[in-house]
Amino acid sequence: MSTTETLRQGGTAVWAPRITPPIGVELDDRQALACAFRILAHGGFSENIAGHITQIKDDSGAMWINPWGLWWEEISAGDLCVVDRDGQLIDGRWDVTPAFHIHTELHRRRPDARVVVHNHPYYVTVLAAVGVLPEIVHQTGSMFDGDLAFVHEYTGEVDDAELGRDLAEQIGDKSVVILASHGIIVTAPTIQEATYKSASIDRACRLAYDVMLLGRDPLAISPGIRHGMKRSLLERGSDVFWAGAVRALIKREPDVLK
Repeated sequence: MSTTETLRQGGTAVWAPRITPPIGVELDDRQALACAFRILAHGGFSENIAGHITQIKDDSGAMWINPWGLWWEEISAGDLCVVDRDGQLIDGRWDVTPAFHIHTELHRRRPDARVVVHNHPYYVTVLAAVGVLPEIVHQTGSMFDGDLAFVHEYTGEVDDAELGRDLAEQIGDKSVVILASHGIIVTAPTIQEATYKSASIDRACRLAYDVMLLGRDPLAISPGIRHGMKRSLLERGSDVFWAGAVRALIKREPDVLK
C-alpha cells in the first residue's frame, strides 16, 4: 500500500499545540453567538435579511436565535432571543423567524447538533441551483469529507413542524447539507466548529466551481489523506480560527458584545 493510500490519523492525537493565543476576553454564550453572526456575515456567508443560527442554551432544549429583521452584520449580544424547544419566544425584544422549525427538529433528533446554521452563501447557492455537491479539490475541503449531502426535494420556506421534521429526516446524520435551489445547513457540537465550517464551505464551493469551469479533472486526494486532514483541521483549527476571527472582530466592532 502506498503512503497516499494509508489511512492517516491526523488531529490532536498526532500533534497538539502547547499554547495558543487567547481571545483576551471571556465570552458568554450570547456574546459568542453574536460574534459568529458578524464573522460569517463579513465572510460572505449571509444574504442580507436571510438566515438564522440557533445554539442550545440549556438542558430544557431552549435555544438562542437571532431576531427577525436584523441583518447578521448588525447583531449584538443584547439583540438575541431565546425560544423553547418548540420555537416559542421566551425572552427577547423582537420576533423570530417562522423558519425556526428547521432548527428545532434538527436539535430534537441530533444531540450532536448543538449549533445549527442556515443561510445562502453565493457559491453554495450556485451549486444548489444545478444540484451539484462540491468535489473536494483542495486539502482544506477535507473537513467536509463524508459529511456532505444534497436534499433535492425541498419545500422552500419551512414554516411548520411537519416540514421541519421532513427536512430533518432527509438530512439524517450529515453535518453539511445543501438544499436544492436554496442554501445550506451546517451543524456542529460547538459554536467554534460551526463557525469554522460555515466560514469554509463557500470557498470550497467556489474552488469546485472554478475547477469545473476549467474543464479539467482535479487531482485526486486519497481517502487516507482526507481522513487525517479532516481530523487535523477540525480538532486543531476550529478553536484557532475562532479566536483569531473574534479578536479581529472585537477590535473593529466592540459593540458586538453589548
